[in-house]
Amino acid sequence: MVKVGLTGGIGAGKSEVSRLLASYGAVIVDADKIAREVVAPGTPGLAAVVAEFGDGVLTKDGALDRPKLGGIVFSDPAKLQALNAIVHPLVGARSAELEAAAGPDAVVIHDVPLLTENGLASLYDLVIVVDAAPETQLDRLVRLRDMSEDEAKARMSAQATREQRLAVADVVIDNDGPLDALERQVREVWERLGEG
Repeated sequence: MVKVGLTGGIGAGKSEVSRLLASYGAVIVDADKIAREVVAPGTPGLAAVVAEFGDGVLTKDGALDRPKLGGIVFSDPAKLQALNAIVHPLVGARSAELEAAAGPDAVVIHDVPLLTENGLASLYDLVIVVDAAPETQLDRLVRLRDMSEDEAKARMSAQATREQRLAVADVVIDNDGPLDALERQVREVWERLGEG
């Protein structure tokens, strides 16, 4: 098994890289997807979030109101830390289960947005960082995710800096260019992983 950590700042294009790697046969363990699962209605994770932040972070149907919670935690580092203390252990446990089920010959890509922030690089055989200029990230968040410029900047500033991410990278995929350039880089990385 080859364990790869995949990370990148919000809006850098990490999800597209993850999708391409999956198309080549990689097993994807998506921390964001798992983070949503562990706070789904009826889970102990959601109960813990409500205990910490109150019923105001729920929608009318009892699901987590992610935009509302995001507005709270991304403007207050202490509240973000409190949320992470609830969610991260649950995500780690579920990720380990999925990795164990992948099989001994698998290439397992751990898609982890906060890999750098949480000091997780040493857990992987290889760390891939999807990199884009901050201006590119900001443009994508405003144009494609319908965030205000202030909201996008708050999300970006809550993450590791570009320099911090690049410092943990074994491989950097530049995603400031066109999609075909991204696809070419991902294919080269996949071939390299197959040789490992």
